[in-house]
Amino acid sequence: MHFRHGARDEPEINLIPFIDVLLVVLIFLMLSTTYSKFTEMQLRLPVADAEPQRDYPKEVIVAVSADGRYSINRNVLPDRSVETVAAALTAAGGTKDSVVIISADASAAHQAVITVMEAARRAGMVQITFATQSAAQAGR
Repeated sequence: MHFRHGARDEPEINLIPFIDVLLVVLIFLMLSTTYSKFTEMQLRLPVADAEPQRDYPKEVIVAVSADGRYSINRNVLPDRSVETVAAALTAAGGTKDSVVIISADASAAHQAVITVMEAARRAGMVQITFATQSAAQAGR
């Protein structure tokens, strides 16, 4: 018996499925990657030309200073925590029907205003409005 050693065919690597898989992975990475670009912006808060402020029957005025201090109906609060602001809102006669008027300084931190809104929610006060000034008053 004579066995012949034939020429062995080299195995071929089929590149088409490999390229398909790589393209799917590339598309997945492109869609799932978030590109964050952090920039600093100089913002000036807008001035609203609206009708004069109405007097509400049950209003609680919360003032927020530029450095983050709070004043409720002209009484300065000793602490800046949400719990303290919520307790002061309730002590100032705030009920569910009361309107919270937030009068924040233009330079006040956004977090300070959010703290007042969270305190009002915890105190059960759902009507919140913001005090603004007209363009004529801003120019003075």
